[in-house]
Amino acid sequence: MPTLRELTRTTAEEEEKLRLGGGQAGWERQRKLGRLPVRERLARLLDEGAPFLELGLWAAWRMYPEWGDVPAAGIVTGIGTISGRPCLVAANDATVKAGAMFPQSVKKLIRAQKIAHRLRLPLVYLVDSAGVFLPLQDEIFPDEDDFGRIFRNNSVLSAEGIPQFAAVMGNCIAGGAYLPVLCDTVLMTEGSQLCLAGPALVKAALGQIADPEELGGAAMHARTSGTVDYHEPDDPSCLARLRELVGLLPAPAASDTGAEPARDPAELERLVPADGRGEYDMRAVLGCLVDSGTFREFRAEWGRTIVAGSARIGGRPVGIVANARQRSQSAAGELQIGGVLYGDAAEKAARFVGECDQGRVPLLFIHVVQGFMVGKQAEQSGIIRSGAQLVRAMSIATVPKFTVIVGSSYGAGHYAMCGRAYDPALLLAWPNARYAVMGGAQAAETLLSLRLREASRGGAAPTPEEVATLRESVRASYDEETDVRYAAARGWVDAIIAPHETRTWLATALAALPPTAPARAPTEPRDV
Repeated sequence: MPTLRELTRTTAEEEEKLRLGGGQAGWERQRKLGRLPVRERLARLLDEGAPFLELGLWAAWRMYPEWGDVPAAGIVTGIGTISGRPCLVAANDATVKAGAMFPQSVKKLIRAQKIAHRLRLPLVYLVDSAGVFLPLQDEIFPDEDDFGRIFRNNSVLSAEGIPQFAAVMGNCIAGGAYLPVLCDTVLMTEGSQLCLAGPALVKAALGQIADPEELGGAAMHARTSGTVDYHEPDDPSCLARLRELVGLLPAPAASDTGAEPARDPAELERLVPADGRGEYDMRAVLGCLVDSGTFREFRAEWGRTIVAGSARIGGRPVGIVANARQRSQSAAGELQIGGVLYGDAAEKAARFVGECDQGRVPLLFIHVVQGFMVGKQAEQSGIIRSGAQLVRAMSIATVPKFTVIVGSSYGAGHYAMCGRAYDPALLLAWPNARYAVMGGAQAAETLLSLRLREASRGGAAPTPEEVATLRESVRASYDEETDVRYAAARGWVDAIIAPHETRTWLATALAALPPTAPARAPTEPRDV
């Protein structure tokens, strides 16, 4: 098993390849069209030296083998700073399948809109897409979380006062044309096209012959249709204009950046074992993340398989709920295993979550959880009731919630610690993370027993060699599905991050929040 440092290095190398998109040939095609590759556009748009938190880089990884690689699902999204304002950016990569939207591309863009909504971030779209990937249209077009949801979200975000800017910097044809026009401000570069139907479709449908400029050119939309607000000659001028426009938004309030952590974040790769085995002190992990001297532990002597407390990260307050990774003993003398949620720990966490929500303090959940305790003693103590208290408190908390998986995250433990289904504003994972309904060894044995039962019903009992082969096959398949890259490809994880960069991610995300996170209404009719 490689060390966490080695895993982190390998992941970083793989991510560099994903960032190449369509590669050198694709970049040259863009330049021949007078357009910049997507990452050059972002370099001009974002403030130099400010962190860019890229989201969904692993989207679509190994998901469409019959259509070839679709790096990052053909769209770059992330949180960055433009003219001093934190923004969420979504930019099509036209070097990947001409920027066509695959099912995971749609899911990734909708997730970006959700993050912007929860963090109240302005959105900037750089549009350069051929539209829906037609061979997979049945997985993209019709459902409530498919392509049309993007435009519904455009409308809701605008209605809620979250600014949206769209720059058409290439193709924007068919239904996708609604995205920029539903934004608050629309820019368009010369040579781009914005229309519901291109020349070929217009001729087939109407017998009408029209050139691209007549149907959807920048000059036509600037002078005739009145659709675009700013007509720009090229990419550099368009990106400069975007920076000017974003710079007109209210500047974020200046805030204290806080003290450095007590421990070097680089220590995390030594403190936490990559294989998830062994014990370590979660408080030492927190010492690498929070501002020095700010952690105040909540009920430190009770419910000890949870470490909870208030702290500051980058000067911003946060309430932390983390799984402990050391054995402890309850007041009744019961030995409690680190990484397991017992009734007292669940009740403690529920109480702390409620207090943070009442005080409008954002929440951070740090996962290394095997699940809830089981067995006769646990059931008779009311573990289901205690677990339900935590799930309820976490579900109804209206402050922004952030989740980081630093090891395993299994079953109902994943749910209770603000898993994907419970609206974390960001869900981040380290390269060693494992993410499934149960651990690999238990799942493999369960699945194996089911396979063997099916085989015995057929009247042919497998030999010991066949059983061993089947066991290895089941384990390998399950291990692949619990790999964090598998989860990230499907959008269950927003980003796989290096452990030593965790503090930077959290500090940047917390700094992007409004000074006091407002309470939502008891019901949220327009959630995205």
